[in-house]
Amino acid sequence: MKTVHLLVAFVLLASASPLAFASDPGPLQDFCVAINNTGNGVFVNGKFCKDPRLVTADDFIFQGLNIPRPINDPVGTTVTPVNVEQFPGLNTLSVALNRIDYAPNGGENPPHLHPRASELFLVLEGTLLAGFVTSLPEYKLFTKVLNKGDIFVFPQGLIYFQVNLGKTNAVGFAYFESQNPGIIIVADAVFGSNPPINPFILARAFQLDPNVVKNLQVKFGNNS
Repeated sequence: MKTVHLLVAFVLLASASPLAFASDPGPLQDFCVAINNTGNGVFVNGKFCKDPRLVTADDFIFQGLNIPRPINDPVGTTVTPVNVEQFPGLNTLSVALNRIDYAPNGGENPPHLHPRASELFLVLEGTLLAGFVTSLPEYKLFTKVLNKGDIFVFPQGLIYFQVNLGKTNAVGFAYFESQNPGIIIVADAVFGSNPPINPFILARAFQLDPNVVKNLQVKFGNNS
């Protein structure tokens, strides 16, 4: 019986502990507009806070997301992030978003993951194929064709992607439960790390010729 009581107490402590929560910590004040001036602010959640007496309505607005972005990336997308780095008013509020512009005929937001947040994805224009892969043991792939107005959710930490199926540009908005969700683009992380991973390690992991791996490392990381 003592063992049962100890187990119950441990579970309750774990659920009450801040370590049990995956999202950003809750704020202890109304807002904390981030500033870079370390001599005139209070350090909160990785940023210094602007003096509340100097905060204005302008600190809580970010404009221009209605404007289409040029798409020059080789994979055919342009991501416009709006997290605490671009929008200091988000500091401590546990929210962020991205605008993603997709080129026609296969513009792709390549396989990637966000280590600190789940994502709620809204299609603003176009038709997209979206999908994510579960963790071990299944590695199950979930995919769905999304049209204008559709919403899809990507669980935190899972690899996912979107591809434009249409013949015109597409636009999507991604909403996060973190002011800084982070991003790991699979190909960039694996083949573009700095310093590069030993190509023989990657050759065995991916069952590729080492020369193929070296070429990929040059392409993704400029590690020539």
